[in-house]
Amino acid sequence: MTTTQFTGRNAPTRRTLLGATLAAGVAAPLALTGRASAATTPSGTTTATDPTGTTVTTGTTGTTAPAQLVIPPPTGPHQVGTVDLHLVDTARPDPLNPGQPYPLMASIWYPARDADRYPVAPWMTTGTFQAWLANVGFDPTSLPVPVTAGHLGAPVHRGGRPRPVIVFSHGAHDHRSDTTTVVQQLASHGYVVVTVDHTYDAYTQFPGGPVLSPDFADRVPMSPSDFAADAHFILDRVEDIAAGRNPDVDRKPLPEGLHAALDLDRIGMFGWSKGGTATALATIADDRIRAAMTFDGLTGTSVDTDVDKPFLMLAAAYTRANDPFAAEFWAHLRGWRRYFQLNGAEHISFTDAEGIILQAAKILGMSQATVQGFVGTMDPNEGVRIQQAYPLAFFDLHLRHRHSTLLDGPSPDFPDVQFIP
Repeated sequence: MTTTQFTGRNAPTRRTLLGATLAAGVAAPLALTGRASAATTPSGTTTATDPTGTTVTTGTTGTTAPAQLVIPPPTGPHQVGTVDLHLVDTARPDPLNPGQPYPLMASIWYPARDADRYPVAPWMTTGTFQAWLANVGFDPTSLPVPVTAGHLGAPVHRGGRPRPVIVFSHGAHDHRSDTTTVVQQLASHGYVVVTVDHTYDAYTQFPGGPVLSPDFADRVPMSPSDFAADAHFILDRVEDIAAGRNPDVDRKPLPEGLHAALDLDRIGMFGWSKGGTATALATIADDRIRAAMTFDGLTGTSVDTDVDKPFLMLAAAYTRANDPFAAEFWAHLRGWRRYFQLNGAEHISFTDAEGIILQAAKILGMSQATVQGFVGTMDPNEGVRIQQAYPLAFFDLHLRHRHSTLLDGPSPDFPDVQFIP
């Protein structure tokens, strides 16, 4: 396996990732100037509490406030719970703090019960969200934090058997919340999903600490192999929880029933962009991972090791036709494999930008051409349905043995998804 430096169009540049931020509706498009427009909030309020204890108010009776952004709701039968974990990897030193262990923030999403009694989780903490806004040159209070379907600390819904576990790895200069559409969809259908901030290449915040931004990546280069090492560490912590131990360094209480909900024999992983490459590396190195999928991954890293585990590749910008790394990895898949290409989509169409862009367009007055410049010509509503359908069908097949014809070839329900053998 050879790691190659990102060059040319294969490099997800800082500018590209700031574009992803804009597409997610957290700042006005570059063609616009001034503050994001605000909408008069009708009577009533909506609030969410972030893990730092900050209450995020999305509207107040009779006042003017930015309109709310909402992550597309999941379709499954279960309510969704979530809890954040503050972790440290004592086996790896913190590259910025000699003598200290390497810290990480993670979140666990799961099917919940009695969730309405618990506060709704915001997409990001207030601090990380505002840092993200400020980094693209906008007033950090110009928009509220988007709201998710997760409820903080709700008890786990008891099933007939433990739940399959999925790990998610984000892209470069990104954050662990950026595929919440997919994550909460899987949780609503009975999966436990663990997301992790790859410290120093993510917007992240530790309890009581400052916000860290991806600017640290200039001083602490994080390779896909480093991301894969984070995933391995996360699975070790999942094993701790299943054994009844609490790995949170602050001893934050875990949701009721979480330890009994984890099936260590049914583990999968998926990732976007750089996290997709990390997913391939982790799947090769860690026998606990039984099935994996990528969103526009395998660019910039040559993977020349055969993989005999089920693997699904979804692509938009970095396809087998135009990216030699993706083509090479496909050739080394020896087990069950499928490849689908999203026509009319862009690289960030696999993130929550797809589900937020139309909401943001109404708030910011973005034209259809501006929207398409960010997420492509494919209908964003179809993009959301793709995010919700294909990962679920894949993990259902390989972790639950539930067959779906969706993965057998082209689907009339998704005309922009091209099946390529």
